[in-house]
Amino acid sequence: MCANYNPLELLVCVGSRIIVDNSTVFVGTGVPMAATLLAQKMHCPNVIAIFEAGAVAPQMPGMPISVGDSRTSYKALIASTMNDVMEACQRGMVDYTFLGGAQIDMYGNLNSTMIGDDYQEPKVRFPGSGGANDLASLCWRTVVITPMDNKRFVEKVNYITTPGYLSGKGAREEAGLPPGTGPYKVITNLAILGYDEDTCRMKIESLHSGVTVDKVLENCGFELLVDDNLETTPPPSDEELRVLREEVDPDGYIIGR
Repeated sequence: MCANYNPLELLVCVGSRIIVDNSTVFVGTGVPMAATLLAQKMHCPNVIAIFEAGAVAPQMPGMPISVGDSRTSYKALIASTMNDVMEACQRGMVDYTFLGGAQIDMYGNLNSTMIGDDYQEPKVRFPGSGGANDLASLCWRTVVITPMDNKRFVEKVNYITTPGYLSGKGAREEAGLPPGTGPYKVITNLAILGYDEDTCRMKIESLHSGVTVDKVLENCGFELLVDDNLETTPPPSDEELRVLREEVDPDGYIIGR
């Protein structure tokens, strides 16, 4: 294993391992693109990547800079529209979606709208949902990739842009969202987090190399559960880093930030 990697390379490598071959993945801009492309080259040759602009199952020749980049349509099975790919989510055809946000709480609710108590006059205004609300509402497994600190991991988000488990077990179904969908993993620079089956609360499942439980808890604004079978995340391998640096993102669009 190689010890010389930066935090973004770690996030990309860990994120890529979440993806299973022959699955469908709704891919957003940034780290999710790098993770999906790395998975496609490493262990998921049959992954079906879906992009918001309408491309489905491309064989990307390099790192796209947005979901509308022409590289997202290279050798694609389908080059369609946003309406069609969102319909695929509604029909239950998308296994994974990668999302992020400014805030996340213990139930996986995401805020990418505002910071503050007054919607009309917030302290900070963010871009908003885009397609995130639709994706987290309808895709089977929502994976969040984000750095971990007390400002992001909060007791209560200032605004629910994107639903997680809302207020706990059963709340998604009561709100009318499809049963069986919802938050799956949160990949951070410190650990991999999952969700407790009985309470739907976030829990620590795997610590990255050199990270302690106390370190994770110090960087979280709410009480995290700890899995009984706590694991250690394997660091990026030499081959993962080689493919990531030489084939996936040689210009450092993502990992060079």
